[in-house]
Amino acid sequence: MRRLSRVAVFCGSASGSDPALVDAATAVGRGLAERGIGLVYGAGGHGLMGAVSQGALDAGGEVVGVIPRSMVEREWGRDDLTELHVVETMHERKALMADLADAFLCLPGGLGTLEEIIEVWSWRQIGFNADPVAFLDVGGFWQPFLHSLQGLVDAGFVRQDVIDDAVVGDDLDVVLAGLAQRADATFVDKLRGA
Repeated sequence: MRRLSRVAVFCGSASGSDPALVDAATAVGRGLAERGIGLVYGAGGHGLMGAVSQGALDAGGEVVGVIPRSMVEREWGRDDLTELHVVETMHERKALMADLADAFLCLPGGLGTLEEIIEVWSWRQIGFNADPVAFLDVGGFWQPFLHSLQGLVDAGFVRQDVIDDAVVGDDLDVVLAGLAQRADATFVDKLRGA
């Protein structure tokens, strides 16, 4: 299995209504740092983004932030990270995050979080990026969304193996193990039918 050196985390810039989500995000940041895995994220200082980065920083981990300049000007980011990359657009943000990370982990969030994980997941499906995707399913948060994707399969728009390729779990160790397995080149070749 391939060792993950950095994981890009997508999550909400809000905290959500359940305090357990903030605790989970903090634990993910801390857990990545304790395992020697760098965190790549959107450089936000609030909500789950702030929690995941603070968890990693408090544990002495590497935290790499990527943020559009307009968000810096609105003071949405933090400047106490290991590395901070300021880009011009959201497209540049996602592309750089993909370049900097080995895998993607999605924590609870809103439309922006969904848009980010769906885009990189589709990149993997069509071969633009081999990095695997995972959902940390805190308290069953992602279940309604994941169940709705079955409708795309049933309608013939998405293959079942593409849906099955996403790692889903409520335990960080299980999710990281699944990402490492799917990051292996032979697994990627099998997914693409090579």
